[in-house]
Amino acid sequence: MEKDVRVTGPTLKALGQLLTAPDTGISGAEISKATKVASGTLYPIMFRLERARWVSSEWEDVDPSEAGRPRKRLYKITALGRVKSKSAITDLVPSNGRLIWES
Repeated sequence: MEKDVRVTGPTLKALGQLLTAPDTGISGAEISKATKVASGTLYPIMFRLERARWVSSEWEDVDPSEAGRPRKRLYKITALGRVKSKSAITDLVPSNGRLIWES
């Protein structure tokens, strides 16, 4: 079931990062590092995006003992998420490149 998503600055940053890796997926830690969005902010955003079906996620297919680290949760943007995020970016980031509420 599609739900409305509150699109904030950190949400736009996460969506922008997801759009750069639509097929391979990207971990929350990689999104956090690239966007400078703290994990305490990022993971609730990812949960909301997944619940709204803008994003899907799955555990990385590695053996943690062989990899020497825990498995990563990989996030991928869905077709719906691509459409909705591009629309949100168009609506909230006009041609001057600043968020509409910062103008």
